[in-house]
Amino acid sequence: MIIRIILILACSISGYFIAYFTYSDSLWFFKLIAGFIGLLIALIVIKIEQDVRKLSLKVIVGGVAGMIIGLLIALIFSFGLNFVSKIRENEQAVPWIYLLITGIFSYLGLFLGSKKIEEINFTRFDSKTTHDYRILDTSVIIEGRIADICDSGFIEGDLIVPRFVLNELQLVADSSDSMKRLRGRRGLDVLNHLQKSSNVHIEIIEQDFPKIKGVDGKLVALAKELNAKLITNDYNLNKVAELQGIRVLNINELANAMKPVVLPGEQMTVKIVREGKEAGQGVAYLDDGTMIIVDNAQKLINMNVKVIVTSVLQTTAGRMIFSELKEVA
Repeated sequence: MIIRIILILACSISGYFIAYFTYSDSLWFFKLIAGFIGLLIALIVIKIEQDVRKLSLKVIVGGVAGMIIGLLIALIFSFGLNFVSKIRENEQAVPWIYLLITGIFSYLGLFLGSKKIEEINFTRFDSKTTHDYRILDTSVIIEGRIADICDSGFIEGDLIVPRFVLNELQLVADSSDSMKRLRGRRGLDVLNHLQKSSNVHIEIIEQDFPKIKGVDGKLVALAKELNAKLITNDYNLNKVAELQGIRVLNINELANAMKPVVLPGEQMTVKIVREGKEAGQGVAYLDDGTMIIVDNAQKLINMNVKVIVTSVLQTTAGRMIFSELKEVA
């Protein structure tokens, strides 16, 4: 803020004294107008700085490079016009023609450079600089199992947390709803734990996509731009990302893959905790949360029973085991 105030004062004072020393015989209000013009220039510069700050470094570099190329083309084009006799004869029109050409090619270079730079994949030119980027979404941070996975050493290296994910996490932590507030603070604790971990390095990046609404859409856009993997446990985000060709590491799928394999014919002892949806069925759970449907066990709630596995069904929500009653334990 202080730097902006200094810029405004410098531009305003400079405008005033430029007019004072250039047109010393002019009226005092003309010098004030020059100072006001300096003020407007400072405000325009501040506005441009705020807009440019929202852009990625790649877009800025592309725009600057495009504008430089546009200026070079304008210079070459203007040099060619020097050989046109009618233009050389009309000396008053020459500066305006050059200004027009410079403006057109500068604009085209700036616009095309900032847009087309996104189509260039620099990792193709240098395979040694390829990074295995992995982006964390809000849900997987709040849920917390990612910290245990990183501590176990199954995930190592750099993990990216975008600033807009951190902002959403902060918004949840500041919520008036006590449950949301608890979840948000848990997410911040998980991030703090990951930052202290020796197996991973948390990198918070400032890149944003102002034109895209919603954190999920921004995550997909960022993953596409960085050619990164997306770590999540959100089913809908998982499907949207896969449809756009993004590699997804789903914590729920990992958890399902790590569950013990249960085969038909295997015997086990379980505790019936509630009734099933169908008549006569009872429901039990393994230690990892896997649901077991037991036939003819509706009347055995809160009792330990021995069952024989008849079939196993894998669904998007997890694994379900169907069994039949053997005997009361």
